[in-house]
Amino acid sequence: MPFSLSVLRFSALAAFLFAALAAGYAPANADTGDVYVQAGANFKPVTVAVTPFVGEEGSDKIDSIVSNDFARSIFLLPVNPTSFPETIANPDVRPNIDAWKTIDAQFVLTGRVLRPDSGHVTAQFRLWDASSGEQVAGEQYTTEAANARRVAHMIADSVFSRVTGEKGFFDSRVVFVDETGPKDKRRKRLAVMDIDGANVKTIGGAAGGEELVVTPRFSPSAQQVAYMSFGSADPKVTLLNLETGQREAVGNFPGMTFAPRFSPDGQQIVMSLSEGGSSNLYTMDLRTRATTRLTDTSAIDTSPTFSPDGSQIAFESDRGGSQQIYVMSSTGGPAKRISFGEGKYSTPVWSPRGDLIAFTRIKGGSFGIGVMKPDGSGERILVEGFHNEGPTFAPNGLYVMFFRDSGGSGGPKIYMTDIFGHGEFLVPTPDYASDPSWGPLMH
Repeated sequence: MPFSLSVLRFSALAAFLFAALAAGYAPANADTGDVYVQAGANFKPVTVAVTPFVGEEGSDKIDSIVSNDFARSIFLLPVNPTSFPETIANPDVRPNIDAWKTIDAQFVLTGRVLRPDSGHVTAQFRLWDASSGEQVAGEQYTTEAANARRVAHMIADSVFSRVTGEKGFFDSRVVFVDETGPKDKRRKRLAVMDIDGANVKTIGGAAGGEELVVTPRFSPSAQQVAYMSFGSADPKVTLLNLETGQREAVGNFPGMTFAPRFSPDGQQIVMSLSEGGSSNLYTMDLRTRATTRLTDTSAIDTSPTFSPDGSQIAFESDRGGSQQIYVMSSTGGPAKRISFGEGKYSTPVWSPRGDLIAFTRIKGGSFGIGVMKPDGSGERILVEGFHNEGPTFAPNGLYVMFFRDSGGSGGPKIYMTDIFGHGEFLVPTPDYASDPSWGPLMH
């Protein structure tokens, strides 16, 4: 169902914050009442009391979804409802701030849900700052009843942005490979879900007539996915519009080793094509279908990923004797190695912020998910163990999803962490799941 929404902001913000969640940033100015989440050694999440929304019905309540979003945000911490000092009967009236301070709530979220007719829902919220007692944010959303979950994510995004000064990430989707069946006959289909694991929809695989779907990649500019499909013919690159369901094959490329990735504007894809014992990088203009060769070596160059400004490409290559990460101009030319730690480095992906490149590091029998700056400095491993792989950034660049296969008779599952490694969460899926790709914000 197409999403339609009307938004009414009923609290004018004095200013929009542009604080970064990074270690070393100065604390907020106490005179303004602004809150900056600190992510250094003394990191402590901001506490938010999400009160029950007046007029809510059903089991999938908006306030519960918002609270769950905060619990996974790492930087915001929902207060335990059993400790709430009062029941909010009128969300338009300022709460008893002194009472909420006694349970260390730094913010109080109140709201109501209205149903103007059988097919629509209106959700309102107000965010109250316990330090000043003032309302610091508030909006009203009206949409089709079927889109209530999205409204909850949009409320969470609004609060996250107001408290941290950063863009939200909750109203986005993740495309991944849904895996079912025994380990030796695993069925792999394209699927998409909300970032909390809800609303899983299988959109590829057998339903689309393909026998095997692998390595889906979201466009950073639209609700479009590129993926590799293997059937009776040669492997092919397919573009899928998630809004319309339209599929389009962009060509058959025998021997392709990795799925294509989109350019920041969604007009190009960069990919790796195998030729004999080597594998080189190419770009394709999706408007003209013209291809341009970027590398010409006897090595294996794979996993290309654009920088967010489109000027550079990071990729993995064994040209130096082992798998390492290199960066070059997006038009080709000399490449500079940026990974120099112990072990092999693979699956680079550039942050939407441009400040980091995530990667998989294989060292001995351990698989680490880490990040480094584009020049190779500041490397840090976020998670390590067996078997972690395939990082993908949230649209705000503050979180990474990846998949982990613990071996044995089981299968892979998707996990999420922040770029500072403060916390890790399982993203629940009904089946085994691998190779996530995080899409852009939907609003």
